[in-house]
Amino acid sequence: MEVLRRSSVFAAEVMEVFDRSPTDKELVSQAKVLCRDYIHSRLLRAGIGWSKPEYNAPAPGGKLAEVSSVLLRLGDELEYIRPNIYRNVSRQLNISLHSETVVTDAFLAVAAQIFTAGITWGKVVSLYAVAAGLAVDCVRQAQPAMVHTIVDCLGEFVRKTLVTWLKRKGGWVRGRHHKMCGEYRSKPSLPLARGCHL
Repeated sequence: MEVLRRSSVFAAEVMEVFDRSPTDKELVSQAKVLCRDYIHSRLLRAGIGWSKPEYNAPAPGGKLAEVSSVLLRLGDELEYIRPNIYRNVSRQLNISLHSETVVTDAFLAVAAQIFTAGITWGKVVSLYAVAAGLAVDCVRQAQPAMVHTIVDCLGEFVRKTLVTWLKRKGGWVRGRHHKMCGEYRSKPSLPLARGCHL
């Protein structure tokens, strides 16, 4: 009888862990890890090395690594459809990359503009593609420290704007990746830079 009681207590504890919604802090932390991974991938694709000791890729085989893989595949598709939007982002925004404040303000303005008509997974993917495009520009213009600014800025935007929506979707890890793909395929209209729409 005692064994039965202990196993049901253990089962309840396990279910509590799996049923627990992610905290705001966890969602922001995961968003930043995904951003670093996305940026790292785009820098490698551009032939630019970026290996900082604080770069922590999602654990291989883990759920966050799976989300990162989906995010990168969707980003590839989005960037293939509209390559001019996600390249030379700093030139499109007409900003200098020598000021952290200018980079932060410009990124937050674009992020706010992307989500003016609501939140979808497609717009989330677009946010990551813009961050990566801006990061590539920063490294090419000898401002690699700005990459960390962009990652932090994206994390702050997620905290202020996307956390509630992400919780409703089940978070990054517990959310359904196929829903990310399904909503993305609806091809949202994304106003990014002057006159550019996706």
